[in-house]
Order: sequence, then structure tokens, then C-alpha cells
Amino acid sequence: MEQLADGVWHLNTMFVPNTVNAYLLEDVLIDAGTRQSRTKILRQLSGHEVRAHALTHAHPDHQGSSHAVCEELDIPFWVPERDADAAENPDLIRQRQPTHPMARFFVRIFTGPGHPVDRKLDEGDEVAGFQVLNVPGHSAGHVAFWRESDGVLVLGDVLTNMDQLTLIPGLHEPKPYLTPDPAENRRSAKRLRSLEPKLVLFGHGAPVRDTKKFADFVDALPA
Repeated sequence: MEQLADGVWHLNTMFVPNTVNAYLLEDVLIDAGTRQSRTKILRQLSGHEVRAHALTHAHPDHQGSSHAVCEELDIPFWVPERDADAAENPDLIRQRQPTHPMARFFVRIFTGPGHPVDRKLDEGDEVAGFQVLNVPGHSAGHVAFWRESDGVLVLGDVLTNMDQLTLIPGLHEPKPYLTPDPAENRRSAKRLRSLEPKLVLFGHGAPVRDTKKFADFVDALPA
């Protein structure tokens, strides 16, 4: 794991760095890659105290190893309120994704087993010193984690800093065929831009520490 800020560590869940990210915020694991990520995540967490596992959203490349990690570490599972049912019953993930071959492909190869949700996250909740923000669009219940004291933002897939198909670095909106409501997702991105974060952590792609670069990209998105 790589430490990115005070109490914030980055985990690679795939062989190619930054393709599918997870984070440890103090003692809470944020996201859990694909169902193939279990061994890699648990190896990186070895020696660290982990007391809970939370999701930014219940998509196959974020909940894939959630069941395995929660079982192995015997920790509770925290999920955004409007995604909690999909985290428990992953067939709902497939039903809520756009009807597109790539969406169906990702669901088929990456989705992990469901797991009982112990806590439903909502706007204003606190997780490891971060505030939960509701930022729907990429999923109905998508949340971000924001620490105002030093400007650290974990935004899941509201934006990516890597093309999810080509793996070429750069800021992007998430793919429309993986995003049920792109217009609402843009509104969520604009909300996060107003925070002027100093460190932005993505589900896909390397961190961004250039606030202006992040703000300029969001400002250029359609209304």
C-alpha cells in the first residue's frame, strides 16, 4: 500500500496499477475491487487494523471482493442507502445497469457474491473522519467521502482519471453505458468541484493533486 495523506492509503486491486483502486481511510476499507481481487486486497491489508468495509457504490468492480473481505476479516459492511439492496442481491446491479454489451460483460466477469449490509450510509454520516456526500448518477446511491480539514476527496466513479477501456490516463466522465443517469452524475461532479479538493482519489486512475485541473475539467462538462 502507498500512503497518500494522513491516515489515507491506496490499494491496487488489479495487476495494472490504478486500474481499479481501493483505499484504507484510517481503519475503514473503501471499495473492494472485483471478485478476482480478494487475495491482493487481503495481502496489502496484512498488518493493518481494519474495523469496517464501506462502498462508494455497489458496482461489480467495487463490491467484487466485499463478501470475501468481510468474511475473512470479520468486519461489518457499510453501503450507501440506495445501493444497499444491490450489495446484498447483486442481480439488482445487472438490472439497474444500461442495456449494453459492455455493461453485461463487466457484470458477468467481475461481480462478487452479495453480503448482508450492517450500516446504510447517507448524507452527513461520518466514516473514519470523512463526511459522506450523496453524489448519485453513476449509481442510484453513489457516495463520496470528503475530509474538509485537508481537502481529501474520495469520489469513486463520479469521474475517472483513466479511460476504463484503453487505460490511457486522463480525466473522463464514467462510460455512459455503465452509468444509468449521466446528467445526474454531472450535477454530482459539479457539486464536488465546488469543494475545491486538494487531493482527489478515483476508483479508476491515479490521484490528482492539481485543484485547478480538476475544477477546469468539471467546469467544461455540459450543464
